[in-house]
Amino acid sequence: MKRTLAILASAALLAGAGYGQNIHRRQVRQQQRIAEGIENGSLTPRETARLETREARLNRQIRRDRRSGGGLTAAERRQINRQQNRLSRQIYRAKHN
Repeated sequence: MKRTLAILASAALLAGAGYGQNIHRRQVRQQQRIAEGIENGSLTPRETARLETREARLNRQIRRDRRSGGGLTAAERRQINRQQNRLSRQIYRAKHN
């Protein structure tokens, strides 16, 4: 439960960083899906760590992209969307294996 609250709190902090609404909404939802997997036992600790690492890597890339040019270009948004799609599939597969 504490971990779930920490995850949701970190997602709330990202909201203040000025990310695009769709990107932020997906980040929050994917964190919720990971937290649900932890709570119901469908994710092992190793799977959780792997997914959290990938999520953190994507978040770092988004921050870098936003800082580099004063915002996200259309190409950067498309790339982020593809990476979020990939992460979403990985979350699904990990929860359903």
